[in-house]
Amino acid sequence: MKFVDEYRDPTRLKIQLAELRKMITRRWVIMDVCGGQTHGLLRHGIEQELEDVLDLVHGPGCPVCVTPAEAIDDAVELANRPDVIMTSFGDMLRVPGRRGSLLQARARGADIRIVYSPADSVQLAVREPEKQVIFFAVGFESTAPATALAVLQARQLGLKNFSLLANHVRVEPAMRAVMQLPGNRIQGMLAAGHVCTVTGYAHYSEFVNQFRVPVVVTGFEPMDLLAGLTRSVQLLESGEPQLCNEYSRSAQPEGNLHAQRLIDEVYCVATVPWRGFREIADGGLVMRPALQDFDARSRFGLAEALLSSDGECRSGDVMTGRIKPIECPLFGNACTPETPVGAPMVSSEGACSAYFRYARPIEVRT
Repeated sequence: MKFVDEYRDPTRLKIQLAELRKMITRRWVIMDVCGGQTHGLLRHGIEQELEDVLDLVHGPGCPVCVTPAEAIDDAVELANRPDVIMTSFGDMLRVPGRRGSLLQARARGADIRIVYSPADSVQLAVREPEKQVIFFAVGFESTAPATALAVLQARQLGLKNFSLLANHVRVEPAMRAVMQLPGNRIQGMLAAGHVCTVTGYAHYSEFVNQFRVPVVVTGFEPMDLLAGLTRSVQLLESGEPQLCNEYSRSAQPEGNLHAQRLIDEVYCVATVPWRGFREIADGGLVMRPALQDFDARSRFGLAEALLSSDGECRSGDVMTGRIKPIECPLFGNACTPETPVGAPMVSSEGACSAYFRYARPIEVRT
């Protein structure tokens, strides 16, 4: 496929891998922030090829994975109420809360439907005026414009039966939280290219200056990932931390200004809980007071829940780069894709799911 095959050429991959290995003088610790990058590194065998010379760890870059169990419980509680239709993307249905998952609630009779966009939920509210339609909204800044647009559309249509259970989170505050953890050992970061297409990346300059680590905006194809790793290693070897963009075909310094305006119109920045982190300052988006009629928590009077522990599951340590998934005692035993304990095993972008599928010696794949 034009514009895709060139980023997956096995010959170019092998050449770039060999060149990267030659320039490494020590085993640097580099974190890929996005779950899509984690899967790409493992699926194409890049992490396995470099595991003896680079320590690649995986950050909290999966919004499904960092959604607190308490938010799942809120969704289940709302779904169980009379005359409610709960809508969501499919990957949220199996994520476990403290009282089960949305999939289990649906099996018990709750009206829970998979949609492909927030706009589908708005149209469902138009067709079902006697029902309260709630969209369970999760995602980073890359998905927030679509949910913001759904709210504005519902307001324009005068809908009284549509609301969001919003759990949008912000990437850079989580990166800061990782760097501030006791015993943190991250020396470089691959920033999430798709998020930077919305937010831009110029603001990462302050991050680089504060923590003295290189940040490289990186895409998701194997050549993108190798370009990001290569640039990170060059900066680490030179001792000159910088902000660089290796995803210039999509990400620009200023980002998508129209998408940013949509987010700002509907949401404001707030301190919110993350699974694995407790709370992160400025780590999320909450709906503005003027739009509280479309906020499911406000409309249905949900109480603020106290965060609970994940028990034996070490998903928090996985998402903060402290351990690899295979170091969790539940990995591959009690916790599998068929019987997931933690969200990183449930989500298609979760690090535990990626390791379960791909973490074995394989050759670079196309």
